[in-house]
Amino acid sequence: MKKRKFKISDLIFVIFIALLLIPQTRNPIQVALNRLKVAVWSPRMQNLEDQEQVRPFQYALRDLNGVPKIIPIGQGRLTFLSYWATWCAPCIAELPGIQRLYTDYGDKVNFVLLSQEDTEVVQRFLIKKGYDLPVYSPQMQAPEILQESSIPTNYIIDAQGNIIIKETGAADWNSEKVRDILDGLLLE
Repeated sequence: MKKRKFKISDLIFVIFIALLLIPQTRNPIQVALNRLKVAVWSPRMQNLEDQEQVRPFQYALRDLNGVPKIIPIGQGRLTFLSYWATWCAPCIAELPGIQRLYTDYGDKVNFVLLSQEDTEVVQRFLIKKGYDLPVYSPQMQAPEILQESSIPTNYIIDAQGNIIIKETGAADWNSEKVRDILDGLLLE
């Protein structure tokens, strides 16, 4: 039986697996890998015949300071809706792009980022990362069409409630493609 030679690639693979097993290094590695995906994956618009529509509704939310908010969805204004968490590596990877999109479109589009986490945890995370995103805690069950168990899941919903984009997993929300879609929807 021929003895297999140990290669440097074997050592790198073993180190990589070991780092994934260590809790302190697992999340940063997962975030880095998801950032690679974000660099190349832009959300795609649903085909017209595949678009679903959410019935217009008033989303009862609570902001991070505990103040109740009602945000209309599908009622005359474009909405970016995101389900995410501070511990979710794909969520963390895509947040810089969402922040840039919010900076440029926040006055024209409802941005609704939803987290089920403790508000203090979310606030510390946002401060640490330097984000000023509008994050809320849902105070009601979303319509079934918007219920998703995977995070991140993001939607772009037009002013009439049509789901223009539904994307699960990390994506580049600051891409030219997404900006072109938003610009086109804002002209309607």
